Amino acid sequence: MVTIASLWLPILVSAILVWIVSALVWMVMPHHKSDFQGLPDEEGTRKALGSQKLAPGQYMLPYAKTDAEFKDPAMQKKYTEGPVGMITIMPNQVPSMGKNVGLSFLFYLVVGILVAYLASRSLPADASYLTVFRLTGTVAWLAYGFGTIPDAIWFGRPWKFIWKNMADAFVYALLTAGTFGWLWS
Repeated sequence: MVTIASLWLPILVSAILVWIVSALVWMVMPHHKSDFQGLPDEEGTRKALGSQKLAPGQYMLPYAKTDAEFKDPAMQKKYTEGPVGMITIMPNQVPSMGKNVGLSFLFYLVVGILVAYLASRSLPADASYLTVFRLTGTVAWLAYGFGTIPDAIWFGRPWKFIWKNMADAFVYALLTAGTFGWLWS
């Protein structure tokens, strides 16, 4: 039987590799450069939102608190007239790159631990490279990518953004699978 403790090296190495490649994907590769757009009147929008003193959180417009309010013709009119959207308000500060980089690495480490857990419970110590690669790659791709799909279904995130993230997640999964296959027991 393979223990999770015996898989500490593939967990750590895969997290480091994915962390490095994800940084390169977001900083060097051009395919995410078009993920976000500026507003036509950014200053006007900033002033309008700033005057409301919004706390960090998620906001929706139009917003209906109840099902009855949602069904009200006046609310339905707001939806058809638009704009319809969701806004995430973050704290008023320069984003902390160090904190975000650290949290990203922690996420990749947790994925590695979960991949190791499932693989250690599913595969024998003498499993072949390809067998380890298939299982760990599938689990890693599920963990890195598939959780973003509901964001498009329910929250209007553009499908183009989701597909790009799924492609990135596939690369991260290949790195994870290759690492686990290489360093398996």
